[in-house]
Amino acid sequence: AFSGVSVYAQGAFRTPLGEVMVDKDFTQKLLNKIHEVSFVPEAFAKEHALEVQIPFLQKVLPSFLLVPIIMGDSSYETCQRLAILLKNAIGERKDVLVVASTDLYHGYDFQEALAFDKETVSFVEKMDSEALFKGLENGQLQMCGGYGVVTTLILSKLLGHDKTKVLCYTNSAEVTGKKEKGVWTVGYVSCAIDKDTPNFIGKVGVPLTVEGETAMLNKAQRKRLLEIARKTIDLYLKTGKKMELTEADPVFNKEMGAFVTLHKDGELRGCIGNIIGKGPLYLTVRDMAIEAATDDPRFSPVEPGELKNIEIEISVLTPLEKIDDVSKIKMGVHGVLVRKGFSSGVFLPQVATETGWSKEEFLSNLCAHKAGLAADAWKDKSTDIYIFSAEVFSEKEVLSGD
Repeated sequence: AFSGVSVYAQGAFRTPLGEVMVDKDFTQKLLNKIHEVSFVPEAFAKEHALEVQIPFLQKVLPSFLLVPIIMGDSSYETCQRLAILLKNAIGERKDVLVVASTDLYHGYDFQEALAFDKETVSFVEKMDSEALFKGLENGQLQMCGGYGVVTTLILSKLLGHDKTKVLCYTNSAEVTGKKEKGVWTVGYVSCAIDKDTPNFIGKVGVPLTVEGETAMLNKAQRKRLLEIARKTIDLYLKTGKKMELTEADPVFNKEMGAFVTLHKDGELRGCIGNIIGKGPLYLTVRDMAIEAATDDPRFSPVEPGELKNIEIEISVLTPLEKIDDVSKIKMGVHGVLVRKGFSSGVFLPQVATETGWSKEEFLSNLCAHKAGLAADAWKDKSTDIYIFSAEVFSEKEVLSGD
């Protein structure tokens, strides 16, 4: 660990793919120009952020010069001063690519990784360098190379680059499939910053998602649906009447399937849903909340006094997609519906995560215990198999930051 900024001042930087020559002229425009910037050789010893990025450049660029920079503990003012120094060094050059390299969340909780990373990347998307810095300083956000990202955001604005796009998000648990708590998880995202021009790759405002998932709702929308579910159950248990409401949000008025799941003391207390949307999403959530609380045949109806001890979870579903090859099923990402004749059964995506089943176990249990079919019915060509994605959120997750 060190404070300040270290600029690599030797002639070449070595990677497993060979040496990359350092741009000495550019380097000299940075070194010792402000008191925070110097060459600290030990800062580059086994530095992961550089080790993982430079080989990519070596693969895609036939030749280039490099200016490696490592940032240690830094103030926001240091980030500003370095950004100005870099802007002056770049001048009118059009051949300079600035790469900020960092991991995101580090910890032992996949769901926590998603929550931390969504908030962290939201500040990158908004190019809010000051809010990002404050979040890193107080521990509400996680980026081990965050000061470099803060500096890059400041520099981008100085250079007139005013749009950020999230190209892809994933994390180690998504890659390995090991999403249970207690497994070390690290978040990763790739972003591009450029001027807002028609040639800028992709679509501005791509939401942060795990690869294979579809982001349909923002935090405010999730919070509102959970509020509808809780108020609906409370009113129905007290009066036997459905809550009358109207929502103007166009997302809420789409026909989407949804499940409402109730947990008490960490145990399932009820779960009912519609796979296929049969009306506006907000009304589906309202109706399924009542069903989960009163009509799940596996449980007695929820008592009014119980509700305060129940946590509500909602799963909003994408449309069904029929598949002819089970290799297309991504465990923990896809829910699955099997149907043969008049028999059918469904598992939500989180079943795979909660049980740790293999794909074969998942499908066999689905057929045998949910659809009432033979355990190997999923292998039968006459069995229809559908997949869907679910955006799953709970009161614990959404309301914890309020």
